[in-house]
Amino acid sequence: MGIYTRDGSDQRRICRLCVMPESPPQITLDETGLCSLCVEHRHRRGRSEDPKMLESDFTKLIARHRGKGEYDCLVMCSGGKDSTASLYYMVERYKLKPLAFMFDHGFEQDGAIENVKRAVDKLGVELLYYRSHHMHGMFRAITEGDFPAVLCHVCSIWYMDVALRMAARFRIPIIVAGWTRGQTAKSSGRNVAAVEPEYEKMGQATAEFLATFKKTDERYADFPSSMDEVLKKARKRHKSVIVSPHWFLPYDADTYVNTIQEKLGWQYPEQSYPGRSTNCALNFLSVERSMKHHGYTHYHIEMSKMIREGLMTRDEAMDLLKVDFDRNEVQKVRDVLLGS
Repeated sequence: MGIYTRDGSDQRRICRLCVMPESPPQITLDETGLCSLCVEHRHRRGRSEDPKMLESDFTKLIARHRGKGEYDCLVMCSGGKDSTASLYYMVERYKLKPLAFMFDHGFEQDGAIENVKRAVDKLGVELLYYRSHHMHGMFRAITEGDFPAVLCHVCSIWYMDVALRMAARFRIPIIVAGWTRGQTAKSSGRNVAAVEPEYEKMGQATAEFLATFKKTDERYADFPSSMDEVLKKARKRHKSVIVSPHWFLPYDADTYVNTIQEKLGWQYPEQSYPGRSTNCALNFLSVERSMKHHGYTHYHIEMSKMIREGLMTRDEAMDLLKVDFDRNEVQKVRDVLLGS
């Protein structure tokens, strides 16, 4: 059983401050019910850390590159609210000429694709739509073998590799993502190659799967083993910086959702997880598997970080993280993979 059932009830001890469950040895709860991650966060408070990107840093970056190539930036578009807002701000706030790039592994929902199409049409932006079933063999192997590797993690390695290759192909110096501060606040691209304790078991399981699987299926012999490998190879091809305007702009999600709904006709999909998000259909299966093997998903990690930073309340996160999507959607994805 997962942490959250359909009625939202808990199946294991959860931190009283954030939404991370007890998962020793990486995550433990003290006698007050506070998780080790929140305890460490309190200890770090006030210490000097790596500086976060400011909007002034971004304007200096675009000043160096604006107008020097066919495109000023490449915007990774999923059709979700965060990436759509990123595209909107690149055009309307910063007056850049972006190339919108949508990657589709065959499980993107129609609503997400339509969101991107409406956005580029209204903004007058060129769109590169990349659809490939190449990853289905890897997704199928993870599912069929019931490996604890995280589907979303191997997918993120794939899509970042593709995005960086596209930036190199068109000599684009800036890649713009829709990452929130719960995912990452730095331009290293390592939000999906996280080294935090809460990612340790997930990351180890994914790395072990890739190390073995790449030797058994020649189609994936050259597939990157980690996000670090993706970034290292990308730097040899072409130098680009990965940024997100959500790191520094003073707009909360409600504000920019209202903006893109009014200006771009953006819409929430009929079903997605977490609540009020736009994720692909494969995400339903990934969530089910992460809950089974690890007891939480990367969304629990992201929202817990936002709670600690005062960007979200615990009650808001608990509500969004309820697993209340139609389980038939999970079976549909499983049928496609195991039948392909």
